[in-house]
Amino acid sequence: MVMENHFNLIGFHLRARDDEYQSKYKQASKALLEIDKLHAKAQLVEDELLAIALQKSLNVEEDRSRHSNGNSLQIHPVSSSGSRICAGCKSQIGPEYFKSYMGADWHPECFRCHACDLPIEDLKISESGDHLYHESCYKEHHHLRCDVCKNYLPVNNEGFEYSVHRFWMQTYCQIHEQDGTPICCSCERMEPRDKRYSSLDDGRKLCQGCQDSAIMNTNACQPLYLEIQGFYHRMNMKVEEQIPLLLEARQELNDAIDGETNGHHHSHETRGLCVREGRNVPNVTRRPRIGVNHQITDMVTEPYKPVHAILILYGLPRLLTGSVLAHEMMHAWLQLEGYPNLSPEVEEGICQVLAHMWLNSEINSSPTNDVSSSSLPSSSSSSTTSKKAKYSDFEIQLGKYFKHQIETEPSMAYGEGFRSGNKAVEEHGLRKTLDHIRLTGTYPL
Repeated sequence: MVMENHFNLIGFHLRARDDEYQSKYKQASKALLEIDKLHAKAQLVEDELLAIALQKSLNVEEDRSRHSNGNSLQIHPVSSSGSRICAGCKSQIGPEYFKSYMGADWHPECFRCHACDLPIEDLKISESGDHLYHESCYKEHHHLRCDVCKNYLPVNNEGFEYSVHRFWMQTYCQIHEQDGTPICCSCERMEPRDKRYSSLDDGRKLCQGCQDSAIMNTNACQPLYLEIQGFYHRMNMKVEEQIPLLLEARQELNDAIDGETNGHHHSHETRGLCVREGRNVPNVTRRPRIGVNHQITDMVTEPYKPVHAILILYGLPRLLTGSVLAHEMMHAWLQLEGYPNLSPEVEEGICQVLAHMWLNSEINSSPTNDVSSSSLPSSSSSSTTSKKAKYSDFEIQLGKYFKHQIETEPSMAYGEGFRSGNKAVEEHGLRKTLDHIRLTGTYPL
């Protein structure tokens, strides 16, 4: 009896373990089944998304220009019944001539070009969506034209061949990048064939929009200089010394850069310079006139020997002149405040930050702009009054473009230096950033 009970007890334990195993096996199987279901659902969603993307791609291809062949357009003498519906006017086609095209029936008078509204008689038909076009009308209304030469953009097997200005969205044939097409020295748009850019005496070109606000001589720049001095004052960064400001031609400015390490450079051209020692530099004293073929001539200069001066390239639009001037004023402020010798990344970067701030303060007031006033110091945001009367819509866009240039500059000193400095100012404020630069020569982390 004892032995029998012992075997019964062992059997009980074995059955219990077997039941436990079966339970865990069922749980594992159920979990694997759920995982398989989830994988199946995920694959189904992925397949559906792929199908949608493929269908959209096919729709885009079909929406380009679909041309009929000789069998696509058919003319029928008499309708066999009154049940046909015209694809154009959506009314019934009675016992009359009708046309069939791509599986649809049309009244002859409804089979018209959506662009010119004239009947389509030949077999060269293009369509977009539910609309039919003459092949030539479709090309006129849907094919892209070059903004420079006004011709249709060339097409290859992969689509249109063209280049585009990423800010102004000017679309043009790629050949114009090598054929000597003039480019505005300020906004960097290419000169269209139906317009003439003005020529400065140093070979630079100005579009009409940039020329309208261009500052052409030193006297004309003085009001702007006073405004920027006020901007620095409101930032609690008053420049105590009265630093002479001179507008220069390209060659004189490039000559003056010898021996100087700080300035405002863009691509291969110097636009501004803070001169730190006395030197003879010519000064543009009278506004040039526009002569034959939009040639700007009769620029008058006279020598001037400053102890310390800010030099700016003449002929730039007001907002670009101002941003360059704000940059050079920061160089002067750092020197007068006794900041140590700084690396180019720090000094040029923080000067670009001030130029960017000034541009913000000028264009921020328009409610149509996407610039937030919270990005400005309180001292500068309170000073911005309505600029609607002061700046045209084009000038506002021009100011945004100059900001865009600062933000996307690829060079280490002006580009990476600005982005690091701007991040430091956003996180710590301008004053703490400047204090840290004075102590360490670097941006705060």
